[in-house]
Amino acid sequence: MRFPSFLINTVRSGIFLKEYRRQLWVTLSATLITLCHGIALGWFSPMLPILLSPEKTPLNFEIDVNEASWMGAVISLGGVTGNFLFSFLMSRFGRKVSLYGLAVPNTCIWILFYFAQSIEWLYVARVCAGITGGGTFVVLPTFIGEIAGNSVRGRLSSFFTLTINTGTLVGFIIAAHVPYHVIPCVIIVLPLTYALLTTRFPETPQQLLRWGRVEEAQSSLKFYRNYDEKLQQKDQERAYQKQFDEMREAIMQQSKNSDSPSLRMSDICNKRAIKAIVTGLVLMIAGTFGGTFAFINYMSNIFGAVRTQLDPNTNTIIIGVVQIIGTLASIYLVDRYGRKILLIISCAGCGLSTAAFGTYAFFAEETDADLSAYSAWLPVTIMAFVIFLANVGITSVTMVVLVEILPQKIRAIATSICLGCLSGFAFTSLKAFPLLMHYVGLAATMWLCATVCAFCLFYVSIFLEETKGRPLYQTDAN
Repeated sequence: MRFPSFLINTVRSGIFLKEYRRQLWVTLSATLITLCHGIALGWFSPMLPILLSPEKTPLNFEIDVNEASWMGAVISLGGVTGNFLFSFLMSRFGRKVSLYGLAVPNTCIWILFYFAQSIEWLYVARVCAGITGGGTFVVLPTFIGEIAGNSVRGRLSSFFTLTINTGTLVGFIIAAHVPYHVIPCVIIVLPLTYALLTTRFPETPQQLLRWGRVEEAQSSLKFYRNYDEKLQQKDQERAYQKQFDEMREAIMQQSKNSDSPSLRMSDICNKRAIKAIVTGLVLMIAGTFGGTFAFINYMSNIFGAVRTQLDPNTNTIIIGVVQIIGTLASIYLVDRYGRKILLIISCAGCGLSTAAFGTYAFFAEETDADLSAYSAWLPVTIMAFVIFLANVGITSVTMVVLVEILPQKIRAIATSICLGCLSGFAFTSLKAFPLLMHYVGLAATMWLCATVCAFCLFYVSIFLEETKGRPLYQTDAN
């Protein structure tokens, strides 16, 4: 049996090379928490109809539609809290402490779900899910970006989205087929395992250099570069030392350029910083008001509106699988062809596919056209294209680009600003989408999302700089 040549070349190069092996292992260990977060996200969609049904609910209390809508939306409020809380923890105590902290709210989710005695318990659990998500979006892209080599940073960073999507699919499946009170007993093992694995690797070398701990920073860089002094040749030793010296010089220069440890207004209110923040916000808008975030949460409602013949849970699982395929494609492509081209393809493809779904919805809702020959496969096919293309670029690459375009000095606070806005956008999107479906129809709602994608396509094509291979610790000077 012969394997495809591209698979053989992938194994022989990139993240599977010996020098990147520890980076891959640490990335997989750290992103276990995003798998846990994805399970909490995926749990909601299939479980919500069960909780709304007085006959099927496993709880000793009932919830109504209004309470269910707030269950969907409060996760965004937790997201804002997580953004700023973990930004503070990361700036004050470093990356490792922040990684430990992510296990706490995620563990609380499953404890609250198991012991829930009223709707307030479920609200708090969803807020904890938001805190976990908000924290992971701040901590993990920065952590992975700092430990990863320039040539593999995009692929390793894309594991962040891959594990969320994998967790979401797992959540879809177990919520549909496993009893309510069994799920927390099984899943709570994962965040505890994650916390244990996090003890096995050091703080990032960049953070240690900022603290002035040079010898520890050297040991950390050797760990993440899989450096063995006994086996290294002279040219490899010189290359390693050159890399460390450049990193140290860049971080010392950043510290020297700062008169105080606190940020100044001029650090944020300059052309480069403002452009980077605006770019981050545009990408956040693409991921929320472009529709894909709301589509995942209201997938059953969308397919119900177009009267598809497939079972809602089947549609949901299909879309979950497509998310993973799209993310795998992004991992393969992001460091080969760059960030910008993937975002252009993603925005353009999502816009066209969403407009096409809106057209189908128009015929299904507003006309008497007989769509029975297409209803079993065409809606889910078009939606699969939307979700696939979103995960190739908008969903997977956004956090990679955000970390790479922000100046080092404002990276933590600017990331928190962008992600705080993302949580606000997500809250607005989740509350507005069902209302728009009700008052203006699914077709018009889809066309509105397609218009947002077109705007983002224009911005990315004209204003976004390619960041492939850019050193993450380079000086902020232009």
